[in-house]
Amino acid sequence: MESNSTPPKQHIFTVSELTVQIKDLLEEAYPFVWVAGEISNLHRPLSGHLYFTLKDPGAQINAVMFRGQNRHLSFEPEGGMAVIAMGRINVYEPKGTYQVILEYLEPQGMGSLQLAFEQLKSKLAAEGLFQDKYKRPLPFLPQKIAVVTSPTGAVIRDMMSVLGRRFPNLAMEIAPVKVQGEGAAEEIASALEMLNSRADADVLVVARGGGSMEDLQAFNSEVVARAIFSSHIPVVSAVGHETDFTIADFVADMRAPTPSAAAELIVPVKEELLGYIAAARAALKSAVVQRLRLLAEQTAQVSQRLIHPARGLADYRLGLDDSVDKMWAGLTRALTDKRRHFDATAQRLSRGSPGIMAHEYKVLLKHSLQTLSTQMQMCLELRRGRFHAAAASLHALSPLAVLERGYSVTRALPGYALVKGVEQVHVGQQVEVTLSKGAMVCRIERKTEDGQANI
Repeated sequence: MESNSTPPKQHIFTVSELTVQIKDLLEEAYPFVWVAGEISNLHRPLSGHLYFTLKDPGAQINAVMFRGQNRHLSFEPEGGMAVIAMGRINVYEPKGTYQVILEYLEPQGMGSLQLAFEQLKSKLAAEGLFQDKYKRPLPFLPQKIAVVTSPTGAVIRDMMSVLGRRFPNLAMEIAPVKVQGEGAAEEIASALEMLNSRADADVLVVARGGGSMEDLQAFNSEVVARAIFSSHIPVVSAVGHETDFTIADFVADMRAPTPSAAAELIVPVKEELLGYIAAARAALKSAVVQRLRLLAEQTAQVSQRLIHPARGLADYRLGLDDSVDKMWAGLTRALTDKRRHFDATAQRLSRGSPGIMAHEYKVLLKHSLQTLSTQMQMCLELRRGRFHAAAASLHALSPLAVLERGYSVTRALPGYALVKGVEQVHVGQQVEVTLSKGAMVCRIERKTEDGQANI
């Protein structure tokens, strides 16, 4: 049996149609969803939005938190941080990808406020705001105290009670501010700046009562921390109970566990100071009296050793006369010694008179000249005799004297070589014969050697 039914026509989606339907399904099914994961690939462009990936060991999903939401975060998201996020699923049609747009984000396992506290603490510590070298000492007895706190809390009553008990009538100024909630940190920082600009307080106290970490958030803010660090007036932090610690405690010049303890640290007990002053006055009085008594005893002892001026003057006169006699005797001896020395020197000078010495030297010079002339004459005669003898010896050996005895000197021409043997010349060669008077050129006609002719 044949069937007349025709198969239904298959619907073909375009990419856009399919993406729109998937977007509608996901966004309607998951309008808001909580998801836990680890942050990775975190980046913040100039727009201020946060883009990152939430992942666990099995999967990952893209996430975005726009600037309007992330500016309220109390901590700074970091890569590798485990978080819990709440948002809505969104499909980005141009790329066909889905992501979660976050409205809320907090660290997993640690509150966001605690994480923000640790992050700011590490940042300021790295900058050196907690170092002891920046801590200023508190004045011993301040004339005026300024307290930055809420005017309606119990902090003021407690501090006024302690200050009134320890040091009545001490000047105290209250700088009223919000100590929690939005804008509290800015008000506290402004109050600190105002008090520093006036510079009429000796100590500043930042105080509030105890509370949760959310209640103390203003004192864990960076703006308050930097205002405390910039203060040129010493700052005492008295925030919360003894077990509470805030960033302000680390930056301040001194931390007090409670506001009441801050008042005790700043101001001494007036009655104790008066007692110290009375004791010091008594000790000083006793020391002065004892000193005066000692000086009186020393004066009495000195007065006993004093001599009457008339007796002292007579003694000085006698001593003066004795000194004058000794001085004249000494001068007389000195003059006698000098006169004797002068006479002896005069006698030596007369013996060494320049005129007498010149005459003696003149006679000695004349005698020396005569002796020198005689010796020079004898020396010249001796030298002259030696010269004549040497001249005679040289004349006897002179070649001219030999030539005068009939000898001659023969030189071969043309080189004028001295002829000492017949082998130096040959027959027919010209020679020059030098005689005692003149010279002549001859020709060799024959030679003889050992008495035998050699032609």
